[in-house]
Amino acid sequence: MSQTATDSGSNGSEEFSLEAVLAVFRQRSDRARPLTANDVMDSLGCSRRTAHNKLNALVKRGSLATRKVGARGRVWWVPVPDDSAPGGVDARSQPDRDPEVEAEIASADIRGSGETLARRREALRAAYDYLSENPDATETEFLTEVFPEHPAGFKTADKWWAVIEPALKDLPNVDVAEDREHVWHYLGG
Repeated sequence: MSQTATDSGSNGSEEFSLEAVLAVFRQRSDRARPLTANDVMDSLGCSRRTAHNKLNALVKRGSLATRKVGARGRVWWVPVPDDSAPGGVDARSQPDRDPEVEAEIASADIRGSGETLARRREALRAAYDYLSENPDATETEFLTEVFPEHPAGFKTADKWWAVIEPALKDLPNVDVAEDREHVWHYLGG
């Protein structure tokens, strides 16, 4: 089995290794500029899903850091090492998340295992982040704004919501109105 297949996940992304994605970051002229998933897609000629899967895998292993910009945008960069921080990575380059929320997401009762479970937890995290940035969101907004970027292996938004919605209800600072609109409210901050 080749190196590229070893580093790959599912969804037909076998031909693009994590190292190939990192090379996109290393081979650019302005190494300080963060990249988007589109930048990676253009450089490698891969799909959006493959780019996101690889970028998220690199964040999980600590090779990249990420940050949401705007309503739907996200950028990635190679974190600058800080010798005083544990593990050599500057803690400021990691997303600011409430440890209680992270613990709840990590223990959320979501079906799946392995990479599938990891993608579903990331989708739950994205839904929570969306709600914290849009404190009065509707179900439709989650389905149109979060699902396309974080499908978590689901082919339809309805199946995705059937798994994400109950877990989202259980997270801290989340409340859902019982009216017809089912408006979700973020109560923190």
